[in-house]
Amino acid sequence: MKDQKIQGPSVPTTLFLSWFYTGKVPKAPGTMGSLATLPLIYLLHYININIYSLIALIVVLYIISVIVTEKVQQKFGLHDPQWIVIDEVIGMLLTWSFVMSVDFPTLFLVFAVFRFFDIIKIWPASYFDRLHHGMGTITDDVISGIYAGLVVKIATHYLA
Repeated sequence: MKDQKIQGPSVPTTLFLSWFYTGKVPKAPGTMGSLATLPLIYLLHYININIYSLIALIVVLYIISVIVTEKVQQKFGLHDPQWIVIDEVIGMLLTWSFVMSVDFPTLFLVFAVFRFFDIIKIWPASYFDRLHHGMGTITDDVISGIYAGLVVKIATHYLA
């Protein structure tokens, strides 16, 4: 009998869902995925993206992520595997969309506050986190990103 190699998702799928393999680091993949979003934020700022284009990008990423994540989770019998960090990318982009600044204190706040909300999962994020499909895997970070964005917006407004 031949040895059968267990196949995983394709390379393009893995690149996308793991955000260029940052989700494959052995420790704190969500934190690494969030950090790895910072170059994208700098790029978007550099090309002077407007809020409408940013929201459109987030919506497109969300839809594609939900579909691809659902297919991978179904095919391989997974539930919200740690290596999928595209949800952190979307959450960070959402958080950043509230301020759209790339100065160091603001980006640090975007990162730290998003990670806080992503870890503690305030309802309804906690509800979506328990769902066993792609929408649940991605949506909990969307909600965390909105909460974080509101906090960052208030903090930067009153602390500036």
